[in-house]
Amino acid sequence: MSLSPREWWSLIHGMGLGAVFLLAFAGGLAGLWSFRAELVTSEGIRERLRRLMAGTWIMAMVAWLTVLTGTYIVYPWYRAKPPQGADLTLYPRAYLLSRPETRLWHTFGMEWKEHIGWVAPILATAVAYLVARYGSQLAHEDRIRRAVIALFVLAFAAAGIAGLFGALITKAAPIR
Repeated sequence: MSLSPREWWSLIHGMGLGAVFLLAFAGGLAGLWSFRAELVTSEGIRERLRRLMAGTWIMAMVAWLTVLTGTYIVYPWYRAKPPQGADLTLYPRAYLLSRPETRLWHTFGMEWKEHIGWVAPILATAVAYLVARYGSQLAHEDRIRRAVIALFVLAFAAAGIAGLFGALITKAAPIR
């Protein structure tokens, strides 16, 4: 099996960077959830905080890389206009719009993916900032920690929706 350069970039974007962000969410959520003073010593808080800060900033950077590779590398191939008489299966957007049974994948799915995908890195960056800003105070302030967890879950949900639409759209009209 061989992959074209476009297929490689699609793989890097979705299955590489996107999957790393989505999979790392579980570790980050567990880290935030258990970051409570009653569960760890003050030395444990310092150690966990370093890991939490590194993890949230790395996740934010991965989220940005996912969105930027999708927007500026993969998306232009998706949106390319076919020349007159071209094989539309080589032009995903045109192919989806040319068939009534697949039109909704673009008009709803891709439009949502384009916009909600940007929410994930914005929220992930907000989470990383809040972890850096409040630091060990998060272990003592449940309300702040829970607000950070809520933003974290929203970032995950946005990335998950974008990833799901991306996978389904790629199934219907792959970038070749």
